[in-house]
Amino acid sequence: MLRGPAIVCLQAGNVNSGASDPFGPLVAWAHDAGAWVDGAFGLWAAASPATKNQVAGLDAADSWATDSHKWLNTTYDCGIALVREPAALRAAMQASAAYLPAGADREPMQFTPQSSQRARGVQVWATLAALGRDGVADLVARSCVLARRFAEGMRAAGIAVLNDVVLNQVVVDFGDAARTDATIDAVQRDGTCWCGPTTWRGRSAMRFSVSCWSTTEADIDRSVAAVCACAARA
Repeated sequence: MLRGPAIVCLQAGNVNSGASDPFGPLVAWAHDAGAWVDGAFGLWAAASPATKNQVAGLDAADSWATDSHKWLNTTYDCGIALVREPAALRAAMQASAAYLPAGADREPMQFTPQSSQRARGVQVWATLAALGRDGVADLVARSCVLARRFAEGMRAAGIAVLNDVVLNQVVVDFGDAARTDATIDAVQRDGTCWCGPTTWRGRSAMRFSVSCWSTTEADIDRSVAAVCACAARA
């Protein structure tokens, strides 16, 4: 990095394991070059006292990227870029043309990669306004508790949990690729819950994620029972 310009991308909430990079020392190390943090869904861990230590130090970065369709439960195409220096974001995103006159007011299209877009910011605002700070914190913390409940149910049934469940993600292995794939297919056909396939350190695995505001302990227990039954059939 010292040999030229660099972008350092750090991750909050790995999409499989939920784990985060150590932001404090890495951001400090990369600060002169600018640290661009890919927040994915995990940036919202900062909202909860129970999980905020996992992303400690990320506030020192130069930019952040996250989305709202997971933990905030908005529609899917709702990504967010936050940049410490507004001029840097505008320089990267704006499009100029003779028929696009510049004005003194902030022009939203100059800060996104799209000239025509839906008003997704309204959905984010409405969600945050409805939940409030405490509501977002509760949503994050409760999702993590429910993920641990699912992992405990898997372990109690003798099914391997491959990751340390630090946020709301659980990675499960059913012994071999064929049985794992068959179990995932059976779970999706069963309809009690939806779990998708993933690859964990070269191994086929099932990924279970909790992010819906309405998920309850009873939902998790039914999901554990359904997955176990599908695994037994597989």
